[in-house]
Amino acid sequence: MGQGFAVFAGIAPEIVRASAREAEGLGYTSFWVNHPGATDGLVSLAAAAQETRRIELGIGVIPLHTRGPDSVIQGVGANALPLDRLLLGVGSPNPDALKRVRAGIAELRSQLQVRLVVAALGPQMCRLAGEIADGVLFNWLTPEHARLSAEWVRAGAAAARRQPPKLFAYVRVALGSAALDRVQKEADRYAAIPAYANHFTRMGVKPAETAIAAQSPDAIAPALGKWQGAVDEVVLRAVTGKDTVEEHVALLRAAKSA
Repeated sequence: MGQGFAVFAGIAPEIVRASAREAEGLGYTSFWVNHPGATDGLVSLAAAAQETRRIELGIGVIPLHTRGPDSVIQGVGANALPLDRLLLGVGSPNPDALKRVRAGIAELRSQLQVRLVVAALGPQMCRLAGEIADGVLFNWLTPEHARLSAEWVRAGAAAARRQPPKLFAYVRVALGSAALDRVQKEADRYAAIPAYANHFTRMGVKPAETAIAAQSPDAIAPALGKWQGAVDEVVLRAVTGKDTVEEHVALLRAAKSA
């Protein structure tokens, strides 16, 4: 199982750069940023690209209902992102999420020679991702539900008579009391989003229960062990107490040692 590392795109650029360098140096498989509304994740990812040479670079994910394929294509070019390393993640909320993602992937594939990753929560989007994507990004889920989601993805791939896409899972990792408090606050925000509320109800768990909440580095390894065989790559989404370079580097090292 591969192991990626993800940071919030809105943190200070020096944290993005330092985390990307450290992730590549430690042998992580991929480095990711998100695409929050107030921050262009492609710009943040470009900072990581400038500091690295080998590690795969992911964005998880650009919402197609607010940023269309043409804008995404322009952003990739404007930021000189390396296409051979890029994992370009897209997604969409309802209404018309399936239609929008299908059309968006088709347009992006016609213009960019890059691996396309679809964010998927429910069974229909998982099946669509299996049908059209190069990768699937799960989010806020348990290892057990990841295995079920993987079955939906494989069913979509089988129906399209193609090989299943690579399976990624964002797993939030927090180390220490201050970071655990931030995980809970983020979990509460996601629980208020209808699609995610349905997702948590489907799984039968509270949002924070999908995270790795560790009081000490020793607690990370057993939690990661539960993910073996569930997906192809776990992407550890860093949650720190104060968003410092030192906290991110410490978490990178603790998770890799685990």
